[in-house]
Amino acid sequence: MKSLRLLSAWLVLMITAPIALASDAKDPWEGFNRAVFAFNDAADTYVIRPVAVGYQKVTPGPLRRGVSNVFANLLEVPNAFNDILQGKFGEAGKDTGRFVINSTLGVVGLFDVASHMGLERSDGEDFGQTLASWGVPDGPYLVLPVLGPRTLRDAAGMPVDWVTDPKTYIGHARTSYEVKALDLLDQREGLLSLEQNIGSDKYTLYRDIYLQRREFLINDGEVEDDFGGDLDDFDDF
Repeated sequence: MKSLRLLSAWLVLMITAPIALASDAKDPWEGFNRAVFAFNDAADTYVIRPVAVGYQKVTPGPLRRGVSNVFANLLEVPNAFNDILQGKFGEAGKDTGRFVINSTLGVVGLFDVASHMGLERSDGEDFGQTLASWGVPDGPYLVLPVLGPRTLRDAAGMPVDWVTDPKTYIGHARTSYEVKALDLLDQREGLLSLEQNIGSDKYTLYRDIYLQRREFLINDGEVEDDFGGDLDDFDDF
């Protein structure tokens, strides 16, 4: 089943990307993307953001940091997986070490003990970055309902990201939904402090930030950041 999903994603990437790139290498589907962005923005304005603001107000900072640490710790699993696929064996060892240390000494990841031991958290890896390291072109920019911005290559990598995410294997349906909702809430709460930098055309700003951030990650930080501040949180916006 996993192989079938991955094959389907690859076929979409290989067939569609050359046609779209011939039209506009950056955002050939802007009309569609803006419509989906408007839907996502409305959902955020009237549902997700108010809940995130409430979460920030009623939840103590140390507890919010603990929640963020737990989800970051779970991401060390796909980080290590993609490190290996990209031939970054040193990084794979570090990310694996972080997961083991924080899952044990850090009480299932609540505390980032590994950072205090010299194993700093990386910017993260996903299968979209792995495809880029294998020479797959990024393809057009794409905004997905609820899931937000991607490139076509990143969208093609989503089935593998799903398979390597430990949250996928939570057996109890209600618990799975609750954990994923809390993960989304944690991500959105982390964006609240960045909203003061948003201008009138949010679509263009988010698109440019996303594309630049992806280039930064793919090149392991060798791209100069023109926006300033911490752009990590925009990956899932």
